[in-house]
Amino acid sequence: MAIKRQHSQNSNIKFKQMRKVVLLSIGIFALTACNNQKNNSSENKEEQSVTEQSSVGGDKDEHGCLTAAGETWSQLTQSCIQIFNVGQRLNPIETKDGEAVISAFVLFNDDKSEAELFLPNTQSNTILKTTDNQNYESGEYKFDVNESTLYINNEKKYKAE
Repeated sequence: MAIKRQHSQNSNIKFKQMRKVVLLSIGIFALTACNNQKNNSSENKEEQSVTEQSSVGGDKDEHGCLTAAGETWSQLTQSCIQIFNVGQRLNPIETKDGEAVISAFVLFNDDKSEAELFLPNTQSNTILKTTDNQNYESGEYKFDVNESTLYINNEKKYKAE
């Protein structure tokens, strides 16, 4: 009978040890699974954040300017600018009733030795050099500072209001 009882106690001890091992294994598995999910979740959030950052504001041009935010590249400043905030607006001299007014802009560098023209419906901007304190010129373009007028081929085309 003593042998039977000892065998029964040994079985009980083995069962308890086995139960501890199984419960410990389940606990470790559960913690690992939760930790993995948490890491994947943070990775997904990082990927989502990068995707959102690249899509906020829309497309960028070849210089990295956000076109949807009204940014355009300035050759003069070598940076993205919102010309409507930093440049001088020049409205067309001739307008037609019912048609949208599309302005041109002029931007001066710090020492006023150059000006950059932003004309509607053109792919690139034109840099004008100062000829004296009153005028900037390049090819067909002339900007008269006193009149705030842009001449194209010697015809008044745009004027500041």
